[in-house]
Amino acid sequence: MDEILIVDDNTSFRSMLKRILRSKFPSIRIREAQDGNAAIKKTTEQPPDIIFMDVRMPGENGFKLTRRIKRVYPEIVVIMITSYDSPEYQQAAFESGADFFVSKKEATAEDILQRVESIMASY
Repeated sequence: MDEILIVDDNTSFRSMLKRILRSKFPSIRIREAQDGNAAIKKTTEQPPDIIFMDVRMPGENGFKLTRRIKRVYPEIVVIMITSYDSPEYQQAAFESGADFFVSKKEATAEDILQRVESIMASY
């Protein structure tokens, strides 16, 4: 496991998530993308192992973006992370190819770290 990509249009959320991940995984490369275009570019340049994907962003939403990425890179683990925690959003996330769904409202830093740790253990 070498790299994580955080795709979210909220700069402060990306920074917070990056700090959380660095606290436990200081040697993993963490890149950020503020929208779908940047995410596709960064994924094409160097495919990450894990993508934290927001649902609502300018331009292409996280569901469409996940479909595009999973078509080309099915091995990338996509964790859909959103404030829109409804059964409909969860279903749409999994239908788009996301491997996991995390609520920004409910998840703690420890929940996120445990999820990444379990993914890393399966590599």
